Amino acid sequence: WDDPSFQPYRAAFPEEHRTSPEALQAHVEHLTKRDIKVAYLKNLQGYLWQAGYRTGAYSTTLFEDVVPQLRQWKVQGLSLAIYSSGSIFAQKLLFGHPPGTEDLTALFDGWFDTTNAGMKTESASYAKIARDLEWKPEQILFLSDNVKEIDAAHEAKMQAVLVHRPGNAEIAFADRSRLQLVESLTEIYFNKGTGTEVGKE
Repeated sequence: WDDPSFQPYRAAFPEEHRTSPEALQAHVEHLTKRDIKVAYLKNLQGYLWQAGYRTGAYSTTLFEDVVPQLRQWKVQGLSLAIYSSGSIFAQKLLFGHPPGTEDLTALFDGWFDTTNAGMKTESASYAKIARDLEWKPEQILFLSDNVKEIDAAHEAKMQAVLVHRPGNAEIAFADRSRLQLVESLTEIYFNKGTGTEVGKE
């Protein structure tokens, strides 16, 4: 509570909510439960995430196929980018501190979130990403576990594949029929002669 590094974050809260640790905690819980996004809460979350990842209190387990596949694609000369509803700051913390391996942030050439690209269910967001990356949308393959995001990417003329993982919501039969779906990144490969291909090699 009295740590000097914490003081700027505590001071940013309204005065009535920083009279005690209990008062601040109650206000944070109130904002979080109601999904109220205010700058002073976001800044505090960033501070806590950074401290947690640095000390090892936080870690995010990646599916076992993710790291080797990302490295393989990078070796193949592919350009990789992240687009998430989580902030770019949070993205870099996650990929900068993966358990059991080194910092992975150097694998990525672009970082996008809802602040610099737009909402993930809007096709304009994907068009903007393509412009920022200086690639034609048709040259980009977007991966997501969200059907609405896949549809938005398709509308922007990107290639898009639905990645279904354990714990994800069940996918409707109609969506399974009309979308390309994989359960592992190892099912996605790229043929330099014919362009991007998706499926089991």
